[in-house]
Amino acid sequence: MTAHNFVLTFVPLFIVIDAIGNLPFVISAGEGMTTGERFRMINIAITTAAIVGFAFLFLGQLVLNAMGISFGSFAIAGGLILLALSIRYMITGQMVEVHEQESRELVGVVPIGTPLTVGPATITTLLLLVKQQQGTPPQQEFPLYMVSLSFVLNLLIAWIICMAGTRIAAFLGQGGIKAVSRVFSLLLAAIAVSMVIKGLEILGVLHLTA
Repeated sequence: MTAHNFVLTFVPLFIVIDAIGNLPFVISAGEGMTTGERFRMINIAITTAAIVGFAFLFLGQLVLNAMGISFGSFAIAGGLILLALSIRYMITGQMVEVHEQESRELVGVVPIGTPLTVGPATITTLLLLVKQQQGTPPQQEFPLYMVSLSFVLNLLIAWIICMAGTRIAAFLGQGGIKAVSRVFSLLLAAIAVSMVIKGLEILGVLHLTA
């Protein structure tokens, strides 16, 4: 059961972080850099992603409570945002708009660290996974340590993919990377719809029988 629940936390995060889909931008952002500069950029990006992700993971619920926002409302809003992002990606090939003028010192923080690696999709998914253990009645399906472990492992995978970016791009080709990204965007749309449905259930608007 623990292994099963771990998969249920790991896979959604793997899809929304989409390290392979972000690879073309990481490669283009590193053009003209030395190997050391490119590795530094990647390290800054993953560190930024970790800080942003864990900040929302541990403090996100407190922020929602302070603002008087129910988790059901947040799940619906997050699901709609994810759906819009996934549709945008399938149509334009970009989940967020990036600017190539960004300085090399900041490009690892914005946009690679956030919002490309940890953005609205990842933040919403993290909060939703943690919320599973606070249902009514309490489910205790996805404890905080399991969600944290899945998040750390996904960041490690993203770091490895970025570090080996040029080799992966040479193996898959631009067409291969785009094909994988389109599949991930479709899965992200499915996750978005499930978030909206879960939010409606939490608010008592929708009642589905198992």
